[in-house]
Amino acid sequence: MANVAVVTDSTGYLPRALVDQFEITVVSQYYDVGSGLLRELDFDGDFARFYAALDASKTVATTSPPTVEDFAVVFERLLEQHSAVVAVLISSGVSDTCSVARQAAAQLESGGDCAARVTVIDSAGFGGHLGFQALVAARAAAGGADPEGVIERVRQARKEVKGWALVDSLEYLRRSNRVGAVAAWVGSALDLKPILTIESELKAVERVRTRRRGTERLIELMRQHRAAGADRWFLQQAYAHDDAKQLAERLAELLGTEPEFVSEVGPVVATHVGPGTLVVGGLPGAALR
Repeated sequence: MANVAVVTDSTGYLPRALVDQFEITVVSQYYDVGSGLLRELDFDGDFARFYAALDASKTVATTSPPTVEDFAVVFERLLEQHSAVVAVLISSGVSDTCSVARQAAAQLESGGDCAARVTVIDSAGFGGHLGFQALVAARAAAGGADPEGVIERVRQARKEVKGWALVDSLEYLRRSNRVGAVAAWVGSALDLKPILTIESELKAVERVRTRRRGTERLIELMRQHRAAGADRWFLQQAYAHDDAKQLAERLAELLGTEPEFVSEVGPVVATHVGPGTLVVGGLPGAALR
């Protein structure tokens, strides 16, 4: 058993096999598409039903971070078995999750000693951008790194990881008030397909008129990232299985490596980006060793 326990939240969307292999503890986010608050980790995978409910709910759909109690229960349990906990969580630019986790650490029953053994790291990302950092932490912990070593590895990975999203429609970002840097495009051009970068929050890179051009641009961005040394990569999708399969095949051929993981984003992120979204990203393999 590793001396350091690694925690992340459900918006990393790591495949279950990796979570189990590296003993990562995942704390669930919440979503509500009109029928009450639901745990993301309990989602049954029926995205056809989910998007039907999301479209019907329109402006009432919401997402929420884990509670203080959710984190406190996890931290207390892990500290009984490990010397320290490192929690790598969704960006504070889009969620209050880090703040909630820090509150939970401060309120642990055993007081200051336990709180000092919990480190909360803002990943400045979500999706695979977050998932990669959680993997870095877990691999470092499995390799025997002490808390400071795990933290340093994550902070280095945070500097090196990059990710981009091709969003099929601006409508879902508009509904959820997450348009951010693409606000100027909303209303006049909802048919545009923006390419966004994941840097603390979603930021606009460029916009394209067709999905094909957007996919080609993702490939070019990944080619440039690979040329800069990023030889490990991920791909995620929101209800876009066929497009994701084709994109994964092209990237594997271009980059010369298989992806670290391919997965589907869950309801929390899907609420904001909508169906058809493709997300790619990567970092140098040295960060994962």
